[in-house]
Amino acid sequence: MTSTGAENLVRDHTIYSCVMGSRAFGLATEGSDTDRRGIFLAPTPLFWRFEKPPTHVEGPADEQFSWELERFCELALRANPNVLECLHSPLVERIDDTGRELLALRGAFLSRAAHRTFVRYARGQRGKLEADVRQYGAPRWKHAMHLLRLLASCRDLLRTGELTVEVGDARGELPAVKRGEVPWAEVERRMNRLAEESDEAAVRSPLPAGPDRARVEDFLVRTRRASAGRAL
Repeated sequence: MTSTGAENLVRDHTIYSCVMGSRAFGLATEGSDTDRRGIFLAPTPLFWRFEKPPTHVEGPADEQFSWELERFCELALRANPNVLECLHSPLVERIDDTGRELLALRGAFLSRAAHRTFVRYARGQRGKLEADVRQYGAPRWKHAMHLLRLLASCRDLLRTGELTVEVGDARGELPAVKRGEVPWAEVERRMNRLAEESDEAAVRSPLPAGPDRARVEDFLVRTRRASAGRAL
């Protein structure tokens, strides 16, 4: 599919779009970008061709990225942190009836599997920060701030069973990390504490062991069938 055709899928078939990043987290500054994420539903007849519709599209706007619904559901069922958070953004810009049904399903994606995926992602990001410290003497402080935010989000999700994107009371302390006002040793201590608290919360979490895959699949099949019916 051409880039124009892919962008038309986003323009004409988006079921849900939101703002993510610092603006959704409550950590935006005057110069913060506006990161947009969305989900589009490719018309079912497009899957009948040899060339399938794209699983994701960058654009057409700057800092915009969208997933096709099936790919989004696959990633969310795997507890991908960035994908799960999209369904919990406080800044929804566009939504239709299918998008509202997806939002009503967002609890079906949540499970204790998030402990593994969030921690694995955090471990990878921390490794990059530590490499920066060894090479340059300091981490990328903005990335350190967001890693602390992610670890706290993971802990609270496991404790409460609910995923919250906004940082709430941490809005005062996290920007100090971004400005480099908190020593790296203290940032490491906070990361270690949050990781330990997440491990403890996972043992007693109210979340189920795995996501409700059958419920999500039923939604996807019904949505595909309805799209096919509109094309006939």
